[in-house]
Amino acid sequence: MDGMLPFTVEADGSGAGVIERIDADRQKLRGLLAEHGALLLRGFEIGGVDGFDRVVRALSGAPLTYAERSSPRSTIKGQVYTSTDYPPDEEIFLHNENSYQAVWPLTLYFHCLQAPKTQGATPLADIRRVYEAIDPGVREEFVRRKWMVVRNFHPDFGSSWRHTFNTEDRSDVEAYAAERGIALEWLDGDGLRTRAVREAVHQHPVSGEKVWFNHATFFHISTQAKDVREGLLEIFAPEDLPSNTYYGDGGTIPDDVMDHLRACYRQVSTRYDWQYDDVLVVDNMLAAHGREPFTGPRKIAVAMAEPSRG
Repeated sequence: MDGMLPFTVEADGSGAGVIERIDADRQKLRGLLAEHGALLLRGFEIGGVDGFDRVVRALSGAPLTYAERSSPRSTIKGQVYTSTDYPPDEEIFLHNENSYQAVWPLTLYFHCLQAPKTQGATPLADIRRVYEAIDPGVREEFVRRKWMVVRNFHPDFGSSWRHTFNTEDRSDVEAYAAERGIALEWLDGDGLRTRAVREAVHQHPVSGEKVWFNHATFFHISTQAKDVREGLLEIFAPEDLPSNTYYGDGGTIPDDVMDHLRACYRQVSTRYDWQYDDVLVVDNMLAAHGREPFTGPRKIAVAMAEPSRG
C-alpha cells in the first residue's frame, strides 16, 4: 500500500477532455484507484452535473440509486445527489458508504460544484491502515462477535421509514429486510426498529487485503458531537436512539474501545482542499471518507456505482 491518498491525476495541458483521458487511460486509472484507494481528477472542465454523470459512466457504468438511507441528501439530477445535508459547523466522521447494508457501492464519486471558503475538506483514511492500527485484541473481538446497528424510525423525529426505504408500503419494507438480513419490529405510533448484524472486517474483492469496513464507529452514540449526544439521550432511552451500534450479540461496546477506534481513523487520515471542478473517485472498500466543518457556501455532488455482491 502506498499511503498517498488521494493520488492526483491532473490535466496535461494537451486540451484533452476528462472523458477522452478516461477512455485513453481507463485501465491505468482503475489500477491506480485499486492501489491508492482514491483518485483526484484535477484541472479538467467537467461540464456540470451532466458532465459528472458522464465521468461516472465512463469509469464505472451507470450510477446507483441511494437506498436504505442513513443521511439527509437531496437529488440534484438522476442518480446524482448532494453530499450529506448536515449543518456546516458539524463534522461528519470517517465512514465507508453503506457498509451497514448487505450490498454497498464499490466506487464513490464526488464533484466540487462550489468550494467552501474555509475547511470543508473530504478527509480520507486508508482502511487497510486503520485495520493495522487497531489493537489485535479489539479486532479479534469484532471478528468473533461481529457488530450490530440498531436504527429507530420515529414518526415525529428525524427520517421516517418511508423516506429511508423509498416506499409507503410496509410489506415492501418487510420484503427488502428479509432479503438483506434485517430484523424488523414495528412499533406503536407508526414507528419502526431495525437490527442488522454485519461483519466488521472484510477482504477487498480485488486484492484480498483485510480492511476495517463497517459503520460501528460512525453510528455509535459516543461519536456524535457532545451537544447532539446529550440532547438525544435527554429525549430517548438508549434502545430508542435513532441509531446506535453494539457487538453483534447485542453486547455494549466499551467506551475505551470506541475511543481507540476513533483514534485509529484519525491517526491515518489525510486531507486536501477542494478546488472547483475537482472530481474525487474513491474505492469504497479501501478508503473511508468524512467531512470537515466549513464556512461559506459549499456544494459537492455525489454519485455511487458498482454494487457489491455482499
